[in-house]
Amino acid sequence: MAKTCWLQSKNRIVNKVLAAVIIFVMIAVYSMPLHAYAAFRYEHDPMDNPKAAKDIIVDENAVYGYSPNPSSTRLGEYASYDWSDETLVANAKAERIQYHERNEELYQIIRDMSAAGNSTEEIARVVSKRRNEIRLEAYKDDPERLETLKKSNLETYGHEEGPLPDELFEKYGSWQTVMEKVLSSNPGMDACLGLYDIYYDTYGISESAKTSSASTYEVKTGDCLWSIAAKLLNDGRRWTEIYELNRDIIDDTYIIYTGQTLRIQSGTGESAKAPDTGAAGTSTYEVKSGDCLWRIAQHQLNDGCRWTEIYELNRDIIDESYVIYTGQELIIPAA
Repeated sequence: MAKTCWLQSKNRIVNKVLAAVIIFVMIAVYSMPLHAYAAFRYEHDPMDNPKAAKDIIVDENAVYGYSPNPSSTRLGEYASYDWSDETLVANAKAERIQYHERNEELYQIIRDMSAAGNSTEEIARVVSKRRNEIRLEAYKDDPERLETLKKSNLETYGHEEGPLPDELFEKYGSWQTVMEKVLSSNPGMDACLGLYDIYYDTYGISESAKTSSASTYEVKTGDCLWSIAAKLLNDGRRWTEIYELNRDIIDDTYIIYTGQTLRIQSGTGESAKAPDTGAAGTSTYEVKSGDCLWRIAQHQLNDGCRWTEIYELNRDIIDESYVIYTGQELIIPAA
């Protein structure tokens, strides 16, 4: 009887010890940061992108597996931040998303001004000025960082608002290049903030670009990467794909020269599909959110400059402001 009681007492002690160990392990596991036991993985490897790879390093302690490269010209100043701090990274990620959303405003300006027939210089001047304003507006609730940005602009450009359009033109040599520079983004920072897959399609390295064959194009007078992408790929924003395919002959100024032979990725995707034509050679198109006449002409007719033809065919529903509305059905001329 005494032996039985002793064994029961011993078992109770062992069970209590085991329970305590289990509780300790559970507390330790659930107290660990998420990235410490479930490493974040991108669908697309940022290190396969040369533009991102030169600005970042693999960092197993970072929330999203990457942190800025201390030797990077563009991101080196952020290398000292604690990229394992989930709160810091979450706040920076929210700011980065706002940055991308503000960039969409610049694309809309380009679409609207192109549809109105403005020249490349006029568009570049407006977009570069607005980009400066957007940068300052981003820090309106952070006086310290706003003051730092103004001070940096003052030291670099001689004024607080940032580089002026004429200064950018003098630096890059063409208004096309000014516009392309203003719209450029940094995939390395996106990788550090968990956004690389989300904005992957904007980096010009889509899977189709990796796997399909390329054709060639001879640069003509007045061409720029944006205009070539708009003409051959049906989307000016895909100029980065052309740049990445031709980095051996195009430097970081993005300047191209008449007579150069560029490699162009074949296959233009969904936007290159020809519209269905009716008996009279025309077709119809339903206006989508974000559309403008220039954009529709570019996608449906492969030439944004033909927006005036669409306008003329639809003057009964489009007035002289050229404004169109989501859901409208437009007549599209034959391609």
